[in-house]
Amino acid sequence: MLAETLEAVQSSPSKRTVYVRFALAALAAIAVFKTLWFARFGGWTNRELADFDAFHIVAQHVWRGDLDQVYHFDALLKMQMEAAGGATGFMPWTYPPQYDLLLAPFAFLPVGAGYLLFTAATLALYLVTLRAIAGKNFAQVLVILFPALAITIGCGQNGFLTGSLIGLVCLNLERRQVLAGLALGAMVIKPHLAIAAGVYLLVTRRWVALGTAAIVVLASSLLCTLLFGWQIWFAWLGAIKESAIFLEQGFYPLFRMISTYAALYKAGFPASAAFWGQTAIAGLALSAVLLGAARGVSPAFALGTAVMVSVMISPYAYDYDLPMLGIGLALLLPDLARMASPRERDVIYGLILFAGAYGLLQSGRLAVQFGQKADPDQHFAPALGGFALMALLVLLLRLLWRGTQPAPALPQAARQHS
Repeated sequence: MLAETLEAVQSSPSKRTVYVRFALAALAAIAVFKTLWFARFGGWTNRELADFDAFHIVAQHVWRGDLDQVYHFDALLKMQMEAAGGATGFMPWTYPPQYDLLLAPFAFLPVGAGYLLFTAATLALYLVTLRAIAGKNFAQVLVILFPALAITIGCGQNGFLTGSLIGLVCLNLERRQVLAGLALGAMVIKPHLAIAAGVYLLVTRRWVALGTAAIVVLASSLLCTLLFGWQIWFAWLGAIKESAIFLEQGFYPLFRMISTYAALYKAGFPASAAFWGQTAIAGLALSAVLLGAARGVSPAFALGTAVMVSVMISPYAYDYDLPMLGIGLALLLPDLARMASPRERDVIYGLILFAGAYGLLQSGRLAVQFGQKADPDQHFAPALGGFALMALLVLLLRLLWRGTQPAPALPQAARQHS
């Protein structure tokens, strides 16, 4: 059984050490390989662009004083083609200005060195945070999350950063609400992944954390306005509207997405039906947060559920956002053996592994296709990661519903003898 095999990883300190060292060595090897790739070393002189290349381009335009141009796809495409020396993939920019500001220092480094610094720093922060939450289960979580971690390293994305920030929220929520609020506020760089955590804090009345997060968002927004001008917000909102059109027309690489929208759209549903399907799943995800916050399950399990469903709410979620699931899984594991049967744990572990492994496989295909013109028909593979997360949500709701039900009353005779 899968659960038995994966849980055996933590059966002894020596075995945990072996698995952790092997996983970390493999991740380090991938990072070194991709550093050479991003640096255009050797045969990769004419490579296509990947995600961190887009980060580097935006960082440069922060200092050039024309940051608002990166939010216009036609202008951004010219920048990307110039950086690539020719054709490039479809990479619109919809991040809030706060993320642009965070990336600004990387403009002073070559793209290869910038990639290595960004990836190594965020990966280290993520692993330290994950270990603090997972404890002795760290090796097991690391094995289950390995494909998702490899994807994130491969494209130089920010899944480690967002996973770390949510992890810091979880670590500090009980005793250091100000620190939790600072981390939640920093999620303004990718706000759609913080919705579930925000709802959990709201229903559990963590007012200090919520207030601190609001201050961070407002202060950082004011800073961006002072640095970039009011026009940056209009440019950002325009990019969001433009990206919604692109999403509806299927221009994004939907097969690498893990959202319900992508899964249904690639399964042949019209965009409107896929959108309503996404809305329904988002409602169920938030229901899981509310159900978990109700009395009946441990705070760690409830919080872990909120973290896991965070990647299920927005239609715009990719395989590189999956490291957040590791934080949620680490919170769930202490209660999972009691609340879930071996078969249910098989399914939970299997779905997380599948979502990451499928993304890793499709990332390889995408690397081959990156030089082609954006065409929705070329991305023929289904978005199976979205179906995996839908199934995971159903199982989480089942566990929560079972865990929040009151225990049946003992018969009168049993009460007399108890």
